[in-house]
Amino acid sequence: MDVDALQKLIHLLQATDDPLIQEQALITLSNSAAFSVNQDIIRNLDGLSVIGRMLSNCIPKVKEKALNALNNLSMNVKNQEEIQVYITQVCRTVESAPLNSDVQLAGLRLLTNMSVTSDYHQKMINSIPCFLRLLSEGTERTQIQVLKVLVNLSANPSMTIHLLRAQVPSMVLLFDSCINRDILVRALAFAANLKKNMNNEEGTISEEQYSEDSIFFILCRDSAPFAQRLASLLHHPDTEVKEQVVRILTQ
Repeated sequence: MDVDALQKLIHLLQATDDPLIQEQALITLSNSAAFSVNQDIIRNLDGLSVIGRMLSNCIPKVKEKALNALNNLSMNVKNQEEIQVYITQVCRTVESAPLNSDVQLAGLRLLTNMSVTSDYHQKMINSIPCFLRLLSEGTERTQIQVLKVLVNLSANPSMTIHLLRAQVPSMVLLFDSCINRDILVRALAFAANLKKNMNNEEGTISEEQYSEDSIFFILCRDSAPFAQRLASLLHHPDTEVKEQVVRILTQ
C-alpha cells in the first residue's frame, strides 16, 4: 500500500463514527502493518495515536481490531516506544473483557509483543493477579496466550518478587502429563525462570513476605506436590518438556 492510501485510511478512521467503517479501516491497516516498511509509514503519519484512540471505543469488534493493528505495528522497536503509553489501558481491557473473548485474547497478544524485552514490564506489575486468574480460569487458548506474557515477565529478575508474591492455588495442577503440551512447556519455563532468578537473589528473599497460597510456596516451600509432579514429567515423551524439568531440578 502506498503512502497516500495509508494516509486516506488514517484520515477515514479519524473522520467516521460508523463502527463498520472503523472496523474495516482497522483490518486494512492491520494487514498493511504486516509489512515492515508500512510500520514506519503508519507511525510517521501519526497513525499509532489514531489507532490508539480506538481502544476507548465501546464496540468490542472495533476495540479488538485496534488491538490487532497495534499488535502488528508493535513488531517495530520505534513503534513500541509510542505504543507503550497504551499498556496500562490494554491491561485494563484484558481485565474487564469477557473471559476468553476475542478482545481479551487480542489484548494478551499485544502484551506478549510488548513484554518481549524488559523495557515495559513495570507497567504490567499491577496486572499480574489478573494474568494468574486467567491462567486458572481461561480456556487452553487463553492459558497459552497468558503464559507467553508470564514467561516473558519471569525472564526479568526485577519481576521475580512480584510474581512470587502472586497467589494462584491451582497452579500446581498445570504440571501434569495430561495437560496440553504447549501449556505444559510454558508453565515449566515460567517456573524454571523463577527458580533461576530466586537462586541468583538468594539471601534477599524473605519467606515472611509470602502468603501460603503464593507461587513462592507452591514452587519452593510447599514443594512436595510440585516435586512429585516434576519427577513424573521426567518420563514425558516430549523432549522440550523434559528439558524444562531438568532446568528446574538443576537450578
